[in-house]
Amino acid sequence: MQMNQDPIGPGLGEGLPGGTRRSSAPRVSYQLTEETPVYVISVAAELSGLHPQTLRQYDRLGLVCPDRTAGRGRRYSARDIQQLREVQRLSQDEGINLAGIKRIIELENQVAALQSRITELAASLDGAATALQQREAAVHASYRRDLVPYQQVQQSSALVVWRPKR
Repeated sequence: MQMNQDPIGPGLGEGLPGGTRRSSAPRVSYQLTEETPVYVISVAAELSGLHPQTLRQYDRLGLVCPDRTAGRGRRYSARDIQQLREVQRLSQDEGINLAGIKRIIELENQVAALQSRITELAASLDGAATALQQREAAVHASYRRDLVPYQQVQQSSALVVWRPKR
């Protein structure tokens, strides 16, 4: 007897003679990243160690802005929770007010965007330099050396004295 290897469970038509499925719907695989909004406000509050009302206040102030569902419910990502912890640390440990924290976050986001742009421009510059070198090599390779013979100049140590005619 065969064991079902499907992690989701038996599908339509399994167990039928021939072992075929009647459903031909493709499986969709989802990949979670730290940007994926998955946590409701109560779970995000628990994970960040803050009260849900504090999370709502931070959202109103624009410190941490979670994604929204179609019904306007907040969904926090792992990155949002990390940012909530950082806001709390700056507020409690460093004594920075919320307006200062907002400015710090804006500046950090600006620095990250500028660093990303620098990386992008550096890659573009490297590509342009490579293309220029290839074009230069192609031009040098296209020279017709048979039209202009090349003779190496001999250096001499002879001394020539010039005397004007009188």
